[in-house]
This record gives sequence, C-alpha cells and structure tokens, in this order.
Amino acid sequence: MENQILDALSGSFNYSIVEVIINSLVAFVLSMVIAYTYRKTHQGLSYSQSFVLTIIFITIIIGFVMMVIGNSLTRAFALVGALSIIRFRTVVKDTKDTAYIFWALAVGMGAGTGNYFIALYATIFMSLVAWILYKFNFGVQRSSDFILRFYFDKSITSEDSYVDYINSHSDNNALLHMEPSGDNIKLYMTFDVSLKEETDMNNFLSDFSKIDGISEVVLVSAKNDITY
Repeated sequence: MENQILDALSGSFNYSIVEVIINSLVAFVLSMVIAYTYRKTHQGLSYSQSFVLTIIFITIIIGFVMMVIGNSLTRAFALVGALSIIRFRTVVKDTKDTAYIFWALAVGMGAGTGNYFIALYATIFMSLVAWILYKFNFGVQRSSDFILRFYFDKSITSEDSYVDYINSHSDNNALLHMEPSGDNIKLYMTFDVSLKEETDMNNFLSDFSKIDGISEVVLVSAKNDITY
C-alpha cells in the first residue's frame, strides 16, 4: 500500500520523492552560499535584506520549476504561459545584482535537474570570482576621486581663487555642474576632483573652506555612482 502511494505521488514526474527532497536541499544550501557571498562582498548604499532573501527563494523555486517541467515540452509551455501573467516591476538598484539573479537561476536549474556537480562548481567558482574582485577592488578608477560641491560668491572674489587651489592639489579636475542662486550672486559649483596622493582630504577641505567667497563645502567620495 505504501509503495502504491509513493508511486501515485511521484509516478507522473521524472523525479522520485527522495530526489525531489535532495534537489531542493542542495538548492537551499547553495543559495545560502550565494547569499552569503553577496552580503560580504557588496559595496555601496543599495544593500537590501529583501534582495538577499530573493536570491535564496529564486534558487530553490527554479529547482522546483525544473523538476516540474522535467522532459515535458507541454509543461514548459504551460509554465511560460502561467508566468507571463506576472509582472515584475522591482527596480534593480545595482547592476551587479542582475548577475546574482542569473547566478541563482543557473544554480537552481542545476540543482533541480540533478546536475549537482555543475551547481556546486558554479557556486564555488563564482564565489571565488566575487571574492577576488572584491579583495582587489577590481574596476575602481582611482581611490582619490571625489565630488567637490560648494557655493561661490562671485561678488567677493574672482574664480581664480578657487581654481588655482583646486589645480594645485589635484592631478585632474572637471566642472560637472554650475547653478546660479536666486539672487544671481552665488554659484552652486560641482567638480569632479582627483586629489594628488600626498593631499590630505581633511586639510584640503579645511583650507578650501577658508578661501574668500567659498561656503558650504562638501567633499563626497565618487567610488560609487551618485547623483549630483
């Protein structure tokens, strides 16, 4: 009787109950590794616990989806039709997060189809790549790139006063934005500045604030994308 029940539960699919349990557990364990790697290597201000949980859910769910589909083309088309009803409107704040979604999908597909080696190797290899890129801060242009913002009162002094100072303490700089105030006396300036290696940020900021006509000086790290 027990065997008949098991056959009835698993007979219409390509996976036995034991295989379904093992596949889902493998997907869960590997998804935790992916989520841990994301949490430890994430940089910037867009970190979200919800996204970490989403990585785990996606990996497991895709594993189940692959087991449901099996070798059935009919089920595959039925699933596509069902999922086409759903509309995903979540905005991915960091483009790197998209790579983690694809990573979770690939591992979930591997675990769901019983390709444990591929799923395990993909998890280990991609985790190693993520840690190496994070450790060496690969892709960063310079560690001394900053966004310099300040108000300049043109009725007090000329532009040469702050331009000369910025040039003397930076390897290169560029004006990003200039906006006049309502009284047309002050200008809100935004510069992209690459400070020289020997330039101390605190001293630069303090001395720059003492220049006549300069006020409300702000120095923002440009390592991550920002809106200015």
